[in-house]
Amino acid sequence: MFNGGKLKLDWLSEASNLHSLAFSGAWRQLTGLAGSASPTVRGDAGDTFKHDRRDSPMLPQNGYCVRAVNELAGWGPLGGDVSFAKSEIDLAGALPIPLPGTAARQTGISVGAGFRMGVLYPLASGFGFGGPAQPSRINDRFQLGGPTDVRGFKLGGLGPHDGIDAVGGDVFAAGGVNVLLPLPRAGPTSPLRLQLFANGGRLVALKNKGKAKETGGGRAMDSRTVMNGVSSALAELGNGLPSTAVGIGLVYAHPVARFELNFSLPLVLRRGEEARKGLQVGVGISFL
Repeated sequence: MFNGGKLKLDWLSEASNLHSLAFSGAWRQLTGLAGSASPTVRGDAGDTFKHDRRDSPMLPQNGYCVRAVNELAGWGPLGGDVSFAKSEIDLAGALPIPLPGTAARQTGISVGAGFRMGVLYPLASGFGFGGPAQPSRINDRFQLGGPTDVRGFKLGGLGPHDGIDAVGGDVFAAGGVNVLLPLPRAGPTSPLRLQLFANGGRLVALKNKGKAKETGGGRAMDSRTVMNGVSSALAELGNGLPSTAVGIGLVYAHPVARFELNFSLPLVLRRGEEARKGLQVGVGISFL
C-alpha cells in the first residue's frame, strides 16, 4: 500500500522538451503476504517512510524520445528510513520504411528500437557522508519482465528470485527492436498493426560481501562495499547473453492506451527466471 503526497513542477522549454521537478513523501507498506511468501519478501515486509520528438507516443512511425528519471531518498534533510540515489534512462526511436514509388510516411511500415537502463545506489542516511548504507528494499528495486517491457517473460520474471517471489534488482539494462506492418485492407493509417519484435534484458542485485545471499534484509554496507557492489553489478550486465525472446503480434493504438496481443518465444532464459511462452496481453502507455 502507498500513501503520501507529491509536489511537482512541470515546464516546457522552447525546444518543446518537457522537464519535471518533484518532491514526494511516501508511507509504503508491504503487507498482506501470502502463506508461501519467501524469507526475502518477509524480511522487507512492514512500513517504510520514504524529451519526446515522436510523431505518436502510442504508435510511433518517426522520431525519438529521451526520458531520464532521478530519485534521491533519505539523504541529508530528506528523512525516512531508506536512503539511496536512483537513476533511470529510457531511449526510444522509430524510422519509417519507404517502398519503391512511395514516400516513407505512406507505407505504414516502420522500424523501432528502445533501450532502458537503471542504477540504484545505496547511501548513508542523513548527513553521514561515507557512513554505513543499508541494502535496498523490494519497494525501491527495479523489476523487469512483462508484456510492456521485456515481452516473453512473466511480470517481474527477470532477475533475482527467492522461491516464487521476484525480489528485484539494483542494476538493469534492457533493449528491443520491432517492426510495425499495416494489415491487409486496413491501410497504412490504421491504428491496428502487425508487430514483429525481439527483446532482452538483464537485472542484477548488489552483493553484500560477507553475506551468502544477495541484498535483502542484510546488514549495513560501508561505502567501499557499495561502490564495489555497484561496479560488479554493472560488469555483470555484460556477462553472457541477456534473457531474450522473439515474437509476433497485433498492436492497437487507442488514444488513451496501447493494446498488444503477442505470441512470444523465449530463446535465452537464465536460471531462476520465469519465461512466458505463448500468448501475452499488454496494455499501457510506455512499451520497450
